[in-house]
Amino acid sequence: MTNIPVTTWSLEQTAPTDLLPAQAPQGDVRIVRAEVPSPEFSRFLYVSVGGDVLWLDQLGWTYAQWQEHLARPGVETWVAYDRGTPAGYLELEPQDDGVVEIIHFGLIPAFRGRRIGGHLLAYGAARAWDLAERWPGLAPTKRVWLHTCCKDGEHAMANYLRRGFKLFDTKVEEEAEAAPTGPWPGAYPG
Repeated sequence: MTNIPVTTWSLEQTAPTDLLPAQAPQGDVRIVRAEVPSPEFSRFLYVSVGGDVLWLDQLGWTYAQWQEHLARPGVETWVAYDRGTPAGYLELEPQDDGVVEIIHFGLIPAFRGRRIGGHLLAYGAARAWDLAERWPGLAPTKRVWLHTCCKDGEHAMANYLRRGFKLFDTKVEEEAEAAPTGPWPGAYPG
């Protein structure tokens, strides 16, 4: 198997005032928190959004692993719907000392390029900043961060920068080359 270099960039906001708004998309686009932890739904979102950009880390998770992850206090899934159809999602995970990571963010390929991503990212980052208001016992948010890599969508980095995230780290590591999985085998033209 061939190894390829993969560049990963880490970005952050260190104050709620860092967050820059996005233009709302046209049409009936709504963002709703998935308040009932559902391993099936979360796995659907993970595979549907990340299949073509090689999100592979959680593909082997068992139902129990998904359930355990989603049941952690402060883990939230925010889903963008376009006329009732899931279009993408953002997942928040609190860490120590008031840090919140946006651990997953993206759109299902059919919904990319329609201004939904900027809107979802701005809304989700705002929810990261007010996370402690919904979860008594969590420290108030002092920092929101995320990472993206060269395998992600071509507009990902620009979207993060337009929402006020600042680059704080860059790493290049070798990874085994992999083919996009899609939500099911053969889902993406290859």
